[in-house]
Amino acid sequence: MLISVFVMSCQTQKTTAVNSDRTEIKPLVLDPETVLVDVRIPEQFAAKTAEGAINIPLSELQNNLDMLKGKNVVVFCNSGRQAGEAAAFLKKNDVKVYNAKTLQNVEAIKNEKK
Repeated sequence: MLISVFVMSCQTQKTTAVNSDRTEIKPLVLDPETVLVDVRIPEQFAAKTAEGAINIPLSELQNNLDMLKGKNVVVFCNSGRQAGEAAAFLKKNDVKVYNAKTLQNVEAIKNEKK
């Protein structure tokens, strides 16, 4: 019974975190001053990305830190894994970063305003 309570509490927290994240990043995604960074490989970026996004693959973030410092940065990828790694790396390097997780999330937020 203790295990089921723990599992249920984790699921509840996860749902809350996802909702608050989206609420937090929505104004940032819609702000033209925010730097939207697609951290996928260039081929994926070329095939499809969010309007206004730039491509800095995860492996190239270290070479682009100066360009991102002092700005609001929103990162995303396909599944959220690379965006999570990118967000952690950028935070460690004093970049004000927000994790939108996926391209789908960014597109959904942009489409809400239309």
